[in-house]
Amino acid sequence: MTAVQPVKKVKPIFGVLYKDPAVFAQVVQRIENHFGPADFFSAEHPFVETEYYQEEMGPDLIRRYFSLQPLIYPDALVHMKHLSNQWEEEFSADGKRAINLDPGYIHGAKLVLASCKNFSHRVYLGRGVYGEVTMRFENGEFTRLPWTYQDYWNHRSDLQSIRDILIKQIKEPSE
Repeated sequence: MTAVQPVKKVKPIFGVLYKDPAVFAQVVQRIENHFGPADFFSAEHPFVETEYYQEEMGPDLIRRYFSLQPLIYPDALVHMKHLSNQWEEEFSADGKRAINLDPGYIHGAKLVLASCKNFSHRVYLGRGVYGEVTMRFENGEFTRLPWTYQDYWNHRSDLQSIRDILIKQIKEPSE
C-alpha cells in the first residue's frame, strides 16, 4: 500500500475573455484582493478561434491569461470557480456576460481548468465543479490533448511563461 503523500501547491491562473479593458481591470483587482497579487499578464490576443461567445458577449473579444503570485493547494480550484461564476454574474447585464473567467492552475506536469460541465474527461472535484487536464507538459513543452481548447493551444507560450515562474518559485520558495 502506498502511503498518502503531502500535496504540493500549484500556480493559480485565469484565462479571461472580455471586450472592455475597464471591466478586465476591475475583475483583476477583485481577484488580486481575494487571492493575492498577479505576477504575470499575457499580451492581449484577439479571440478568433471560435464564435461560440459572440452571441452573448459580442464580436472583437480579447483573450488574456494571468497568474497569481501566491501558490495554492489544488483543491482551492473549487472555490476559485465559484467566485469566478459570482464575478461573471455581477458584471453581467441583461443576462449577458461582459467577462468570462476560466480559473485553473499549472502544476509542473499539467494545466488544469475548472468547469461546471461534466464530460467524460473531467473529474468531479466537489460542489458542482469538475477539473480537466487541458494540456500535459512533456519533454520540455506543453502537449495537446483531444479536448485542448484551440486558443489555449495557440497561446501555450504564455502558459509556458507562467510555468517557468512556478518552477522558479518552487526552487526559491518565498514562504
